Amino acid sequence: MRERFWEQYPLEELTAEEWEALCDGCGHCCLLKFQDDETGELAVLNVACELLDISSCRCSDYANRLERVPDCTQLTPARIEEFRWLPKSCAYRRVAEGRKLARWHPLLSGDPERVHRKGISVRSFAVSRREVPEEEYEDHIIAVIPID
Repeated sequence: MRERFWEQYPLEELTAEEWEALCDGCGHCCLLKFQDDETGELAVLNVACELLDISSCRCSDYANRLERVPDCTQLTPARIEEFRWLPKSCAYRRVAEGRKLARWHPLLSGDPERVHRKGISVRSFAVSRREVPEEEYEDHIIAVIPID
């Protein structure tokens, strides 16, 4: 990877490896979300995709996730504007908005566990989709985000 690529190149010019390295491992993009058709608001649940390894906050089958989970959220540079719901701490969002990476980011700190120790990841509160019946989803809403 190119040195400090996130500061030197726009998202569209990153290699696939660089794009993937931007992921801070927080797991927020793997939480279930439902959009209200009337208001446009997005309800975020503490329920994670069944492929998310909650302890590592990484996908357990990343290469096949799109086939195994049809509603998987695929973040790409071309679609970054669609993901305004990403947390302000998200490296993809930060770089897209012209902000610097957080000091705890693994690319800067060299420590992929720091995102968890700082309480930024979903590790401490997420539950697997396998453990929550669909009729209980409403009880697991942790945020409602207005999307305009």
